[in-house]
Amino acid sequence: MLHTRSAWLRAAAPVAVLALALTACGGNKDAPSSASGSGSGSGVDDGKNSADAAAAADEKSPQTPQPSEPSGGVLRPGRSGTGQYREESGKTTYEVVAQKVHVGTEAEARKVVQSPEDAKGLVAVTAYVKFTNKGPGIVKGLPKVDNGTEIYADGQRGGLLIGAPESLPGCEDPIDIDNWQVGESHTICQTYMIPEHSTSLEVHWGEEGAARPFIWKFDGAG
Repeated sequence: MLHTRSAWLRAAAPVAVLALALTACGGNKDAPSSASGSGSGSGVDDGKNSADAAAAADEKSPQTPQPSEPSGGVLRPGRSGTGQYREESGKTTYEVVAQKVHVGTEAEARKVVQSPEDAKGLVAVTAYVKFTNKGPGIVKGLPKVDNGTEIYADGQRGGLLIGAPESLPGCEDPIDIDNWQVGESHTICQTYMIPEHSTSLEVHWGEEGAARPFIWKFDGAG
């Protein structure tokens, strides 16, 4: 589900103190192959759309894995995949699903950064990702699984906007998640800055160093 052009940033707590950590919008991520692991394992192969590259690889494979298998790949929005992430308490298996993305306006984006010029020609987009702890045990302390989430626009990784998502409706703050039980789900958001007139959005998730992240495509983001 893609929500665009709404005043969602008005719901964020003191936007004036939000800091922008902008990693050159439009820059490819340094990583091997068509998808590189990262906070949200992702990447672009020779400038081609990473989701298309991953889909092509699936078509060539005689045994394409199901979305529930921990191997990464392209999924439809709302479909879940299963992967592992190394938390402080050990490696944990998660069921992961990108539920929706929410796109703001340039005017709103300029209000949430310390220097409005940093947001020129950009908009903030938030990915809502639900994680379910599948074990083997409780996740103690601050979970880091959301670090595996990234947002790409037209095949290029956006810039991470720090401090925005936790206070938005439907987003949970990882700081408030304590002793994450097996079978328990939490929706943790990430917000990125992307070029204003992007037409295709991708949410990537994977453990750092993963060769192939999960990719959810959201079209019509212009």
